[in-house]
Amino acid sequence: MKHPLRFLAAALPLLLAACVPQQGLRIKGDASLLNAQAAREQAMAHTDHWTLDGRLGVSDGHDGVSGGFTWTQDGESYSFVFRAPITGRSFELSSGPDGAVLKGLDGGPIQGTDAEALMHRALGWEVPLHDLRAWVLGLRADSGPAELAFGDNRLPSLLTQDGWSVDYRAWDTTRQPPLPTTIFATRPPYKVRLSVENWTVR
Repeated sequence: MKHPLRFLAAALPLLLAACVPQQGLRIKGDASLLNAQAAREQAMAHTDHWTLDGRLGVSDGHDGVSGGFTWTQDGESYSFVFRAPITGRSFELSSGPDGAVLKGLDGGPIQGTDAEALMHRALGWEVPLHDLRAWVLGLRADSGPAELAFGDNRLPSLLTQDGWSVDYRAWDTTRQPPLPTTIFATRPPYKVRLSVENWTVR
């Protein structure tokens, strides 16, 4: 796989390869847990203006890259900025109703109609951006049926949807509603790992 940031793979270890919270208790979703999740999703249905800062790791099963990122969601538009810690390089993916633009790569900005396809074509990354917008909030996406298992905190522990398994390793329960802080999403051979350091919900 060749892409403009291939050189990062040799320099950066995968994010959260060690020292991460381990998989906890998983309880099959019964009526009480599923109703509580539905109420939580209803309460957050209009949460579409937020910013999160943290660390991101992406792997295709062979190559991996990790670094800092900032995701700013503004209604139906968003900006996703990735920063490589060793090289200092960064790129910005912006997407909205009029399409997507990827800036910061050699050769100048590139455009496309679909942000996920644009990222995959330019960087070789398989990141389910559409679904991830819901998953980072601990919600089911609108892409089809989903299965849920819960932890002893009565919050989602494992979400299976659209071919991906989303493992919630940690939550910020000081917030109401609570928000995830460590998320592992896998669809073999692809892996996406997020560690949220700061949430700002507007």
